[in-house]
Amino acid sequence: MSDQENGTPSGGHPEAPANTEHLNIKVSDNNNEVFFKIKRSTKLEKLMSAFCERQGKSISSVRFLFEGQRVQPTDTPEALEMADGDQLDVHQEQVGGN
Repeated sequence: MSDQENGTPSGGHPEAPANTEHLNIKVSDNNNEVFFKIKRSTKLEKLMSAFCERQGKSISSVRFLFEGQRVQPTDTPEALEMADGDQLDVHQEQVGGN
């Protein structure tokens, strides 16, 4: 019985600590939606590169936005105060124009 008491002392879910460390982030470019599970402390560069690789895009040809703000490769979900289920929007980088 003591094993059960130690497993979930507050009656919560035993996987709760893992859920607080990892986030499920949706990345969408209006055509495709890709879901990533990453740690709060992981640089978003890893996610950005993986998305571009899957979509056959160059990381320099797109920009990533979170709540309208441009995301830098060195940003982390923790720094941006992202929550589980948040979305990054991917837009084609605009070049030139008159």
